[in-house]
Order: sequence, then C-alpha cells, then structure tokens
Amino acid sequence: MGNDGGSIPTRRELVKSASRVPTSAEAKATRLEQQEYAWSTCPLSHRPLAAPVVSDCGGKLYNKDAILEFLLPNPDGTGDAGKKDAEEYLAGRVGGLRDIVEVKFASDGEESGDVKEHNGNGRSSPKSGQKWVCPITTKALGPSNKAVYFVPCGHAFSETAVKEMGVGEKCLTCNESYSPENLVPILPTLPADIERLALRAKALKEQGLTHSLKKAPGASKKRKQKNVEATVATETSLPSIAAATDIAVAQVDANATMPPPPFKKGSIPPLTASTTTSKASTSIKNSATASLTAKVLEEERERTKRRKLGTNDNLKSLFSESPAGSKSKEGKSIDFMTRGYSIPAGAKR
Repeated sequence: MGNDGGSIPTRRELVKSASRVPTSAEAKATRLEQQEYAWSTCPLSHRPLAAPVVSDCGGKLYNKDAILEFLLPNPDGTGDAGKKDAEEYLAGRVGGLRDIVEVKFASDGEESGDVKEHNGNGRSSPKSGQKWVCPITTKALGPSNKAVYFVPCGHAFSETAVKEMGVGEKCLTCNESYSPENLVPILPTLPADIERLALRAKALKEQGLTHSLKKAPGASKKRKQKNVEATVATETSLPSIAAATDIAVAQVDANATMPPPPFKKGSIPPLTASTTTSKASTSIKNSATASLTAKVLEEERERTKRRKLGTNDNLKSLFSESPAGSKSKEGKSIDFMTRGYSIPAGAKR
C-alpha cells in the first residue's frame, strides 16, 4: 500500500542512521578491502591479475597485456573512454615499456605444496588453490604481508625477509646486483614509502633513466643540445672579451701618451694606468673576462713604464762601455760620439 496520498513520510522515517565519521576499525577494514582489490585485479582492464604482471615506479601492479593495449594507438585513430581513464590513473608514470618492470612472483600450490616461480613464460594467477608467496619465508604476499621487489631483476620478496637477511646489494634469487634505493615496495600505503618512490623517480629522470634503469628515449639528444648551447654561449662571449680588452688597452695607451694635468693640493689625483686597470676590471661582470682584461692591462702598463724610464737601445748602442775590470782611460773615449776628439798620449801640449 502507499502512494495514494494518505501518508506523508518524514525525514526521520527515510533516514534510518545519521552521517558520522567512520571509526578506526571501519577505516582499516575499508583500506584492507582496497588493498585486496589492488592485489587481485588490474586497475586498467579490471580483470584478475595474471602473469606476466608488471609494476611502475609507484609500485602499482598491472597486467602486461593491459599496458600494451594502453600504449598501442587505436586502429581507427579516435580516442577511447577507457584509455582516458587509464591516462588519469597512470598520471604519466608509464610512457613506454621502459617505464615498467616485470614482477616475478613465486606461487605456492595448496595441493602440491611446492613453490614455483612465474616469470612471464606462462599465464598464472594467485587463484584456484595458488597464491603468491615469498620464496624465503613461504608466507603469502598480500595486504597483510608487505612485499618488495628488486630493480631491475623484478624478483619479489616479503619486506621482513629482506630486512632479516640483510644481503645488501645482491638479489636473493638470481644474485644480481642492485642498490638499496632500487628496492621498490609493492602497493605502498605509508606516506614515507610513497614520498621515497616519488623522489627516486625524480632523480632517475634527472639522470636520463627510466624505472627499469634503462636510458630514457631522447636523453642523449637533450645532452647534445645542452652541450651545443654551452658551446654557443662560449663563442658569443669570446668577441665581447676581445672587445673589452681592446677598449682597455686603448685607454691605457691614451693615458700614456697624454701629458698629465697639473695637480693641485687638495684636488683629486688624475687617473693612472693602475687606476684604469682596476676600473676596467671591476666594470666587467664576467670573472674570466675581468681576469683576462686585468692581465693584459698590467702587461701594457709594465711595457709603458719600461718605455718611459728605460734607455733607448738604439741610442745606447752609440756609446761603448769599458769592459768589466778594465781601468783603461781610453775605454770611455773610443766610441762614436767622441771619435776624433781624443788627444794622443804623446802629443805636445
């Protein structure tokens, strides 16, 4: 009965329970459900996870075929709603196969009890009596047991086993070398782990590497472009250095040839070569250009000083000096300037 206009329901009758903040137990149960879904279902294809399973730099798990479908363009060339949703979920973490690492889980069958490793040769999933386990502790990997994998080999272990073993820089299965920062947690929930993975991805990008430690496409071109830009900047700065040097040398020559103005007591002294050198060097902002200009100006100042104070070599050659240790009086009167004016020793006076 009802809907005949005979009764009008109130809010109290329609809303049975008021909205409230969930308790810690309820929030934990919700996170556990989300983790179980992420451990069992691919977020792109919404199909159960099955080997080969891959992971990105954020520790998320995907089916490899779903990643390939995402990377391949549509045959008709039009956009797809599923691909747009995948782009929003990936958030630029996957741009190619170099940005993913194949995670190699070890599965344990309940019937046989043996541990088998699946590395992508066949398709298998932790269902129908099988589950992913740690090859060391044989404990199931999932929301209740934190798991990590090594880059670039991709072998997965429980976090507690890796900490207790403390092997260091070798994989526990294939004995391949790795660095501690390349130990990636699977489906992390702690803010510290998420932040560490973000910093690792940023550092790899600056080095021109991807999540799988392979060279990023176009990294060599970017380096070449930076080298070309540095070379062009150096070549463009050389003419400015030469021009600044020529200007400074011309100023020194002008100051050397012009007579100094009369200096009065209490007035500002005139500019000299040293003051010109310091002024020219301080007016140049580039340190390399300033040091080169200062060196050239200093050499020019020394050369001018020697020219003003030293004796002219051509004039000096007209006179002859007496040899060292000679006491002869004729040594000073046999040069060009006094030739013909010397008085013989036996002449009458």
